[in-house]
Amino acid sequence: MRILLTGANGYIGMRLLPVLVEAGHHVICTVRDSSRFEIKKSIREKVEVVEVDFLEEPEKETLPPNIDAAYYLIHSMSKAGDFAEKEERSAKNFLKHLEKSKCKQVIYLSGIVNNEELSAHLSSRLKVEEVLKESQLSTTVLRAGIIVGSGSASFEIIRDLVEKLPVMVAPKWINTKCQPIAIRNVVGYLSGVLLKEECYDRVFDIGGPDVLTYREMLMDFAKVRGLKRSIISVPVMTPRLSSYWLYFVTATSYSLATNLVDSMKVDVVVKREGIKEIIPMELLNYKEAVELAFTKIEQHMVVSSWKDAMVAGRGFINRSEFVEVPKNGVFQDCKSLKIERSVEDVAKNIFAIGGSRGWYYGSFLWKIRGIMDKFVGGVGLRRGRTNSDRVYVGDALDFWRVIVADTKEPRLLLYAEMKLPGEAWLEFKIDKEQSPPVLYQTATFRPHGLFGRLYWYAVLPFHYFVFNGMIRNLAKYEEKNSPKAYSPK
Repeated sequence: MRILLTGANGYIGMRLLPVLVEAGHHVICTVRDSSRFEIKKSIREKVEVVEVDFLEEPEKETLPPNIDAAYYLIHSMSKAGDFAEKEERSAKNFLKHLEKSKCKQVIYLSGIVNNEELSAHLSSRLKVEEVLKESQLSTTVLRAGIIVGSGSASFEIIRDLVEKLPVMVAPKWINTKCQPIAIRNVVGYLSGVLLKEECYDRVFDIGGPDVLTYREMLMDFAKVRGLKRSIISVPVMTPRLSSYWLYFVTATSYSLATNLVDSMKVDVVVKREGIKEIIPMELLNYKEAVELAFTKIEQHMVVSSWKDAMVAGRGFINRSEFVEVPKNGVFQDCKSLKIERSVEDVAKNIFAIGGSRGWYYGSFLWKIRGIMDKFVGGVGLRRGRTNSDRVYVGDALDFWRVIVADTKEPRLLLYAEMKLPGEAWLEFKIDKEQSPPVLYQTATFRPHGLFGRLYWYAVLPFHYFVFNGMIRNLAKYEEKNSPKAYSPK
């Protein structure tokens, strides 16, 4: 079968794609920037990749007409004032793309709706459902609540709260009920309803076997991690304060925190249970889902992360616009160092930068910069990196976005997503043609106006120490289990 997969490089899409390919389907993947679509070569050879921005009206027939079914996995969690309109527009344009196709079924992953007073986030999802149902295509809607899996937004936010706060002061929504479901079961249902006629024009709630409050989820997470935690709930914390609390403690953006808090005031418990009879499967309970997620993390098998789809404050970033670092009208800090070790060892250090490894010099200064970024509405350092041993184009890396990750050259180019009065790039590359090879490290800043220029001169003294120390330690760092281990200072 020929299956259209929208949002193919999103959190759910990246999990569903290999399952569809393994089942023998030919998958047409739609992405906005194909250069950010990093998948295994064995899978890439079996899929078709098409660049489509569903926020734009289709001007030509971009998609092939011989499509049997389509997954609609596009969601927006941007600023509260515009994401609902964007979601509706995207859904309508998606249907326009399918007008001349032979598509028999559209499958949409939505959110559980149980309350007449819906949050803006859930109302938007419900509106998308209505748009899809108005078409002539058979529609299958799967409504999920909290999705638990390595790299999922809810998993990472709960992890931040539990692992960083021995005592949590939480608002009254901590006692709201939800029915979490493992990402493995979500993918199982998504693939299971494909072209199954008894699922046409139906809506199903999907959830795991446990109905828990958010308090119970946090405490069960702590038990899995072997941590003792206490939670104090207070009735006076407003939604705005709750949003700020989530934003500063976790890796989430403020806009996402606002949407999450808005949704957490409503119980999300399964009521439409008909899916179990059609697609029977073993459902993981909450603790099993958390344990499985950490198994994937420990084995460096995290397939996708919600952070890699998030671009803070700048909207969608097209890699092609930033892959060429500007030369005119910019400030640069250029460092170079002859490499005494093997190129492979230094390259490994380059591609392991950020996250738990850190930035090789002045760790406390990087943390302060991350805190400052949080205070002005930026992403801070808490996003970390999806995988500790590899990095792909499009990945989030602390408060940077990976624009180029060429292991052969080798070259790593990062674009700043922190709040800045301008635009910034950080590039590492090794010239293997020289003898001995030379490591180049270049920080580039394109200022916006006078304030941008003042900012550059204000941070210049810190650059002198941090960037000198960083290139020096990049060339010397060795893993701790190495006989001549070296730790960056």
